Amino acid sequence: MEGSRFIATAFPVRDEAAARAGIEAIRAEFPDATHHCWAYRVQGAGAEPLERSHDDGEPAGTGGPPIGQAIRRAGLVDTAVVVTRYFGGTLLGKGGLARAYRSAASLALDSAPSASVPRLGRARFSVPLSFDGQARHLVARRGGRVDEASYGDAGRAVLDVSVPADALDPLREDLSSLTKGDLGVTPLA
Repeated sequence: MEGSRFIATAFPVRDEAAARAGIEAIRAEFPDATHHCWAYRVQGAGAEPLERSHDDGEPAGTGGPPIGQAIRRAGLVDTAVVVTRYFGGTLLGKGGLARAYRSAASLALDSAPSASVPRLGRARFSVPLSFDGQARHLVARRGGRVDEASYGDAGRAVLDVSVPADALDPLREDLSSLTKGDLGVTPLA
């Protein structure tokens, strides 16, 4: 727009760490760019997706938030977008910048391949500490991940787990079998 060059990169992310790593990779790919505005939206542990954005030196609200709007409008989660700008010498104004960043992000999201992601089920499992490694292996085999672990209960590992919703009951059965019934289960929202 008006001499500036905008390069948008959209990519899937599983969590905030992956989003930040991807953002840094784009910065490294285009080190001489004027700005690297970004936004990401990840499901995380809460009921609502976690959203973060950054204007990277552009006027407040003109880079990251419009990119975040494009992600929300596309109805996506576990997604990050970085829009790299090479300044072309013409000032676009706040409205022009916001439209340019939103448009670049939308184009990247429209042209990116997509895949459906299964709905996640969440639960807290308490297992004897001696089964911690095997329990984690069963979680991974069912396509899940351990979001948080604690070891405050004497002799027990407490694992907060996210797993595809249809795998939650089979995982519970696997863990019950592994521990011979010595399993605590608490559903998480």
